Amino acid sequence: MRRAALAVSTAVALLAGCATDGEGPRVGERAVKLSAPVALAAGIVWMASELEYLDPEYLAGALVAYAIYDPLAPTWRIDVSRTGEDRVRMDLRMKALASGGEGEARQVFLRNARQVVEAGGFAGFDVVRYEEGIESTRPFARRFASGEIRLVRSRTFPEL
Repeated sequence: MRRAALAVSTAVALLAGCATDGEGPRVGERAVKLSAPVALAAGIVWMASELEYLDPEYLAGALVAYAIYDPLAPTWRIDVSRTGEDRVRMDLRMKALASGGEGEARQVFLRNARQVVEAGGFAGFDVVRYEEGIESTRPFARRFASGEIRLVRSRTFPEL
């Protein structure tokens, strides 16, 4: 693996020195733009193999950590339910392991309230009740928010 990484970085260095005298873009400039990501990838693979991070034990641990943390999952889970003809309740729960997003519960609540209003063809909404806090569950505490909105029709154009 070390020889392959050395061969790739040598080829990239040789390509970076090429240039032409024409009016078009220089080959060396294109090679430098391409060489940086290739050299970075080769360096990362080489370093990981030298530190033995590509062993099955490390890869399995990384996959387990990725599955638990799940960085691509949304930070908040939102449950919306109608409690009456013109009332909607929203319950928000933050994922167990999150990096950031602790102070955005109200923003997420209001954004989803606007989406409910627009989807239902209403003119606006009033926040009837809103609360947020922390549930002390094991092994991780979770933030939550809960609220209820009253959907408002247009007073000027009641049919809208």
